[in-house]
Amino acid sequence: MKIVDAHYTQTLAVKQSKFIAHLVPFYMYDSLLVALQKEHPKARHFVTAFRHLNAFDQIVEGSSDDGEPRGTSGKPTLAVLQGHDLINAGMITVRYFGGTKLGTGGLVRAYSDAANRVIDVAVLQTYNKEVREHFTCHYSVMQRVDYALAQCHITQIEKQFEADRVTVTIIADEAVLSQFFSTLGRHIIRL
Repeated sequence: MKIVDAHYTQTLAVKQSKFIAHLVPFYMYDSLLVALQKEHPKARHFVTAFRHLNAFDQIVEGSSDDGEPRGTSGKPTLAVLQGHDLINAGMITVRYFGGTKLGTGGLVRAYSDAANRVIDVAVLQTYNKEVREHFTCHYSVMQRVDYALAQCHITQIEKQFEADRVTVTIIADEAVLSQFFSTLGRHIIRL
């Protein structure tokens, strides 16, 4: 699966109609839709599609044609997200009507092309599930722990200092955590 970490946009013109596609991480999706509706008050349609993982690692997806003929815009946009195996992403395509009707086939092509165009310029990254782990260790091995954290490039770290030990919470993808724990196995106690 792939993810995006920034806002990308591309514009496609078809028979005087303008399709402005926006691809964003899912957490930005709702606020961007509101902002685009304010920014483009004369736009005719705001077609949307999204895919994200819920708390149970299930893919939740949806789309909206926003007044376009049923199945001609939201579903094709969602199909492009699915085809590129994008997750935790949303796409909003702003359409300005140019006066010429495109027909159902023309709309499907236009929305699909706009979606593909923005994905082509986006920097896609491989999705790695991040996991939260807790462990405890004595102060005497804390320097070794800090070194291993740095070597594994683990940057999401929270430390709780107690009288005789340190309790540490880290967040990283599963492969990195496995490497970290295999390095320090006998010096720490996983909670």
